[in-house]
Amino acid sequence: MATLTSKPKLQALPYRPPAVLRNLTNWVFMVPALFFFLGYMVYPILRVLFISFTNYKYLSTEPAQWVGLQNYVDALQDPVMYAGLWRATQFTLMFLPGTIIIPLLLAVLVDRVQHRGLATFYRIIILIPAVIPGPMIFVLWKWLYNFQIGPINYILVEVLHLFTPQTAPQWLGGTPLTLPAVAIFEVWWGLGYHTMFFLAGLAAIPKELYEAARIDGANEWKLLLHVTIPRLRPVLAVLVVLRFGSAMAVIDEFLIFGGFNRASPTYTWTVYMYDLAFKIGEWLQGYAAAIGWIGAMAMMVVVAGLLYVFRPQD
Repeated sequence: MATLTSKPKLQALPYRPPAVLRNLTNWVFMVPALFFFLGYMVYPILRVLFISFTNYKYLSTEPAQWVGLQNYVDALQDPVMYAGLWRATQFTLMFLPGTIIIPLLLAVLVDRVQHRGLATFYRIIILIPAVIPGPMIFVLWKWLYNFQIGPINYILVEVLHLFTPQTAPQWLGGTPLTLPAVAIFEVWWGLGYHTMFFLAGLAAIPKELYEAARIDGANEWKLLLHVTIPRLRPVLAVLVVLRFGSAMAVIDEFLIFGGFNRASPTYTWTVYMYDLAFKIGEWLQGYAAAIGWIGAMAMMVVVAGLLYVFRPQD
């Protein structure tokens, strides 16, 4: 008599919520980031854009009136704004090459160090400026650049005898040397941060490329030009864009080292915008917002060109 085989019991599959519900759960974890992004980034940008189309004055008791493009028309005819943009461009041309070339060469040298402990020591030394708080940096460099007691002028006058106490360079205070002085200090401050960027990029380059190039007779200069720099184009693109934006929009350093003197080389478009919005008269924040947007649009055009220049070639 044939026995009937019992049917195997089906195991219950674990419950999986619908795809829509799963996506909704993922978005829940993004709520804090979205809150800060919308509240601290998007809203201020849209608010400033709206204010730029009004005659908003913070200290005025009358409500702001819609003026359309009038602020932009006035700003495009304002010689102070053009002078400020040109000064910011001059500072960027002084600052940007140093903040890219020097860290790149320094990163290549540190990357060639074979001793692990020594390489770590070099990295720590290079990073020291990047971890010093900003106020301490400003105090340090104002002392270094001091006309009477600064170490730089002391070396130039007392040690090298290149100047007299009366003809020593006046580094700060709105002189022609102020922009180069601030550029040097900014390059030094970001040296470790930018060098680490390049060291991370160098770590991703296969060592076999260097070995093959050396077998073909390439020297260190050709290795840098034909192997290292092409492979670092993504890193270069990020650093150039970030540092271009920060250089064109510098304001804290210019306020500390140059103040609000319109004849000073440090009176750039950002200082002018701050001066209008918080210092002069009734705080013309509508007009200042228009100047800010004009400067931002000009920077975005240049950034688009930089991204095209440093686009990946392979």
